[in-house]
Amino acid sequence: MTRLQADLWVMLAALIWGVAFYFQKTAMTHIGPFLFLGLRALIAALVLAPFAFRETANSKPSVSSVVPIACMGGTVFFTAAALQQAGIVTATVTNTSFLTALYVVVTPFISWLLLRQQPGSTVWLGAGLAFAGTWALGGGTLSGFHQGDWLIAASSILWSLYIIVTGIAGKHAVPLTYTCLQFSVVALLALLAAFGFEHVNLTRIAAAGPAVLYVGVLSSALTFAILASVTRHSPAPRVAILLSLEAVFAVLAAAILLDERLPLIGWLGAGLILSSVIVIQLSRADKREA
Repeated sequence: MTRLQADLWVMLAALIWGVAFYFQKTAMTHIGPFLFLGLRALIAALVLAPFAFRETANSKPSVSSVVPIACMGGTVFFTAAALQQAGIVTATVTNTSFLTALYVVVTPFISWLLLRQQPGSTVWLGAGLAFAGTWALGGGTLSGFHQGDWLIAASSILWSLYIIVTGIAGKHAVPLTYTCLQFSVVALLALLAAFGFEHVNLTRIAAAGPAVLYVGVLSSALTFAILASVTRHSPAPRVAILLSLEAVFAVLAAAILLDERLPLIGWLGAGLILSSVIVIQLSRADKREA
């Protein structure tokens, strides 16, 4: 696979993720957040299972060694995704995409807190851009955000923690197995919550079927398989920057499919947040080269 081909595959993954916000939003008119999350994770786990079995058969580490970290990753993923899914009920797809992208900026600070990896000056610049962007995205005041927006912002902190946990899991060298187990944990927790707190109706599940299948098969299983393949042919910082296009694709999908529009100050905020994400990714690239 050439570098150009790898970049195109990464951009396809970003496109799939960006459009997924639309399906996450529209599915909420039929089923609850927990049920959607549980079905999505169950489908992803089933799709990944054959590949996980093949991976473990060809790997030296035992499956049992990755189970604890997969349980931790699944629990964090469940909490982050549940907040995001609950928030998108009232938040716009546009705001959801850019507020979720804040996890890139938050991750270095979570690493500083947990792993004592102090962020550099570029990270602080990115944080400043992100704060200014969030302020502008809210219309020039943080009070312009609704409850759903705040839930999305809170989920970005947990997505940061999830990135760190997944990074730790990388030492086991069985990414497909880890992800399959992680989605199994998410499915278990989400479906238990759905049957405990939501009304589960087969007719409504069928109505949400296309959205669930898109997010479960394409946005969860396929994109991870893409990323697991292309990272051998393209540097990780380059992949991360291309994945930042997810927010751009989400805005386009929201404008075309939902007729969402941002005021001028909102576009300024979106641009600042996207800039902060790119600044952070470039700083990581410089650090790796050094």
